Amino acid sequence: MYNDQQRLRAAGVFMSGHNKWSTIKHKKGKADAKRGKIFTKIIREITTAAREGGGDPEGNPRLRSAIAAAKAANMPSDNITKAIQRGTGELPGVAYEEVWYEGYGPGGVAVMLQVLTDNRNRTTAEIRHLFGKHGGNLGENGCVSFLFKKQGYLMIARGSAQEDEVMEAALELGAEDFFSEDAEYFEVYTALEDLHRVKSGLEARGFTVEEAKLEMVPSTRVRLEDRQADQMIRLMEVFEDHDDVQNVWANFDIDDRLLEAS
Repeated sequence: MYNDQQRLRAAGVFMSGHNKWSTIKHKKGKADAKRGKIFTKIIREITTAAREGGGDPEGNPRLRSAIAAAKAANMPSDNITKAIQRGTGELPGVAYEEVWYEGYGPGGVAVMLQVLTDNRNRTTAEIRHLFGKHGGNLGENGCVSFLFKKQGYLMIARGSAQEDEVMEAALELGAEDFFSEDAEYFEVYTALEDLHRVKSGLEARGFTVEEAKLEMVPSTRVRLEDRQADQMIRLMEVFEDHDDVQNVWANFDIDDRLLEAS
C-alpha cells in the first residue's frame, strides 16, 4: 500500500507543484457561500455549459461540474433548473461569452483568467485596470498560457478517509498527482478527461469529494516576498471578486502564513 508522496513518485506519478490558492479560496468560498455573487457566478457557468453542451449533465461534463458546485454552495434546485433552461433556450436569458485573459502580476507572475461576460469591451477595460492598479499588466493571448497545463482537480475531505486509502484509490483510478499537505483536505490531480471518472470512482468508495473542477497547473513558480506578495494576494482577491471572472490562476509561490492571513 502507498503511504507517502515519495512512494507515489516512485510509482511513476509526476508530482507537480500544486496551487495553494485553491484550498485557501475554497475555505473562503465556504464562508461566503450565501453571498449572491457566488450564486451569480455559478448560474452563469451552468447557463453557458448548458448552451454549449446541452442540458443533460450525464453527457455534458462541464454542466455536471457546475451543478456539483451549485449543490456544494447550497443553491436551491429551482435555481439550477432555471439556469439550465436559460442555457438550452427553454427560458429567456442573457447569452454570456467565454473569454480567456492572460497577463502578468507583481514580480512577473503569470496570470490566467477565465471570464463569462455579456460585454467583452467593458470587461476587458476593467480587467486591464485591475492589473495595472495592483502592480501587473494585461498581456496578449498566448503570452503565459504555455506555462500552464489543464488538469482535473479534486478536493477530498480528510474526515472521510485515511491518507493511505485515498492515495491508493486515486492511483488505481488513474490520478496523476496526490497531495496531503493541507490540514483539512487531500488534493488529487487527474488528466482533464479523467476528472469525472475519478470523482465517481472515489465517491463510490465512500470518499467525500468537496470540489471537482478544471485547474490550470503551472510548470514553473515565481517566489514572492513582502510587498510583492501582498500585492499579488490583493490582485487575486479583486479578480475573484469581479462578477465576470469565473476562475483565476497564477504561478506565484508565497509563504503559507501570508496566504492564510489574507
